[in-house]
Amino acid sequence: MNTTSTSEDVVVRLRDIGKTFPGVVANHDVNIDIKRGTVHAIVGENGAGKSTLMKILYGVQKPDSGTIEVNGTQVALSSPADAIGAGIGMVFQHFMLADNLSVLENVVLGAEKLHGIGDAARTKIIEISDAYGLDIEPDRLVEDLGVGARQRVEILKVLYRGASIIILDEPTAVLVPQEVDELFGNLRELKSEGLAVIFISHKLDEVLSVADEVTVIRRGATVDTVPASSVSSKQLAEMMVGSELPDPSTETSTVTDKVILEIRDLTLPAPGGGRDLLQDVDLVIHSGEILGIAGVEGNGQSELVEAVMGMRPCNVGSVSLGGQDLVGRSTRERREAGMGYIPEDRHRHGLLLDAPLWENRILGHQTREPNVNGPLIDRSGARKDTQRIVDQYDVRTPGIDTLARALSGGNQQKLIVGREMADDPILLIASHPTRGVDVGAQAAIWNHIKRARREGLAVLLISADLDELIGLSDTIRVILRGRLGETFDPATVTPAMLGSAMTGADA
Repeated sequence: MNTTSTSEDVVVRLRDIGKTFPGVVANHDVNIDIKRGTVHAIVGENGAGKSTLMKILYGVQKPDSGTIEVNGTQVALSSPADAIGAGIGMVFQHFMLADNLSVLENVVLGAEKLHGIGDAARTKIIEISDAYGLDIEPDRLVEDLGVGARQRVEILKVLYRGASIIILDEPTAVLVPQEVDELFGNLRELKSEGLAVIFISHKLDEVLSVADEVTVIRRGATVDTVPASSVSSKQLAEMMVGSELPDPSTETSTVTDKVILEIRDLTLPAPGGGRDLLQDVDLVIHSGEILGIAGVEGNGQSELVEAVMGMRPCNVGSVSLGGQDLVGRSTRERREAGMGYIPEDRHRHGLLLDAPLWENRILGHQTREPNVNGPLIDRSGARKDTQRIVDQYDVRTPGIDTLARALSGGNQQKLIVGREMADDPILLIASHPTRGVDVGAQAAIWNHIKRARREGLAVLLISADLDELIGLSDTIRVILRGRLGETFDPATVTPAMLGSAMTGADA
């Protein structure tokens, strides 16, 4: 591994970092140098140890072994406050902002002693925003900001606290292409001012476009650190998982004339009044068809999924599945009619994290074989089918009695996909099915969806990954402010075209 950096260049030096949890070695012998004025990417499979390593660097967890040096001084980071004191800030994938507060109020919250809460704080925020090209107005309400602007507020928060080393966890996961370009411009500005950015991502093409150096982690240890200019996406993927970068593209059309899901004039009023969450939504999905929905988060995708699944009562418009009217039907009845569901947040809506895998196999499917025998849970049947899913979907686990919490994100997702495919649904609602998973798990999930599509499955696909949408879908619809707008042919559309439609720039 390359460890020849001169001491004056290096702002963070990790040496022989090790961390073990019961039954799991998360990190061992991790060695990384982060240089001043660079973007340093860290890539690896889910479960490779990236998250644990970043938690150690941010003071959330203590290493069992090894040392951390910041600006040439060995430090013991026992809390995020220690990390912030050492000049390390972290921007998490899920933003930690209060929508009903202004940008200024969000930024100073918890840091009131630095510059107060008034004019001095406002002046400092404007100064930082101008210095790094963040384009942030301190008095705007966060709820009025787009996703890209919210992320810039998070970056401003850590800069306000004096961070010169910034960790970004999956920063492009919810951004459209134009916002990604803006973020990368901000990162180049940060590094030009001498800051160091640690960039965690699964999107290897993006990594190579913005990073100066890339460290690959596999099974808890560093494989190598290489200049980004010296490797390709294919080579990085092979270093990460021993295989080529997966391709979501489907080969030939399998769309039939048989209508599976039909939605007409679906309207969902906002609970407190104001603009409807969904307005006059019409769509049809046929057997063997994947219909992709593209949109900036917060434009009605989640509400559409919840209305179709029966999780939100919807009294205006109609939803039918295989010719059956679903209005008034419960979520359980819709599942029994042939709906499968991969939720966008696997922890909140897809798993019982403190339950074993075989109990999670039953979740949402507790009225059907092999999970029940008459009115009772069939423990033996559920366990046997869980083992089948583990084997068929390559869920890497010590056993089916392992708690779901102990699995990596990719393996949790593969378990959910296997469970939702188990009852041979006629419609699969797949909401961000590969978000936050590595290239190996991503390829496996794509292949399972494509196989089921060839066998006649209809899929409603919601994804923030535009390459995934273009590659998997037969048709793409754009959702903007609760309305379904333009229809695109995946064979001719580009991510930039979709990004313009998603933001309303082409209106």
